[in-house]
Amino acid sequence: MKTIQILGTGCPKCERLAANAEEAIRRLGLAAEVVKVTDLMEITSYGVMMTPALAVDRRVKLVGKAASVEELVELLGAEGEP
Repeated sequence: MKTIQILGTGCPKCERLAANAEEAIRRLGLAAEVVKVTDLMEITSYGVMMTPALAVDRRVKLVGKAASVEELVELLGAEGEP
């Protein structure tokens, strides 16, 4: 099971990214858990200085935007490829 981390303080863009990630996971049928990371010290431990950001198993994949469901389907779908 993958863990998708949404890095952000809970702003509207962060919430939209989380919702879009959950929808992308549903569309792809992935076994994944979405975890919201709101602590600034933990966010910076990822090397992220701009939110929202998205990480997959602690590897940052997206920074500074609330990607659309379609963009996330493409990004997360590519994660499953060898």
